[in-house]
Amino acid sequence: MALWKHRNLLATGARAPEFRLPRLDGGETQLAEIVANRPALLAFFKTSCPVCQFTLPFLARLDSSQALPVYGISQNSEEETREFVREFGVTFPVLLDTEDSGFAASNAFGISTVPTLFLVQRDGTLARVVEGWSQRDIDWLGLQAGTSVFRQDEHVPEWKAG
Repeated sequence: MALWKHRNLLATGARAPEFRLPRLDGGETQLAEIVANRPALLAFFKTSCPVCQFTLPFLARLDSSQALPVYGISQNSEEETREFVREFGVTFPVLLDTEDSGFAASNAFGISTVPTLFLVQRDGTLARVVEGWSQRDIDWLGLQAGTSVFRQDEHVPEWKAG
């Protein structure tokens, strides 16, 4: 039986809940460390989610600007997450929020669909919340980072449900 609890998704302006999660590359990271020096984007995902598979490579482009760090938060096992990271070219840090741990961070943020993105300010407040794929929101995040996420010759959908 899944330990998933249905909660209301946190909204823009809310305070992000503190968490400490294992990193895919070893060790642990907490939210306070992630946003200590600048805002960061948290991207909750599942490896089997087609919209996540579509979205995360664009987030890797955003992260490569080094102006807005991206942290993936996988709801899958370490093994499944490693395969996903390799297959989809994810280059940013990935944290594990697994069923074995009760999906603690996902539940605290009120996640019910993936991907769900949270732009967290240095003071811990949420500046933007995005459920599913939104070209407009990804473009806005790129502008905040001073980079263009989309290439001129790319045609991407405006929206996809998570």
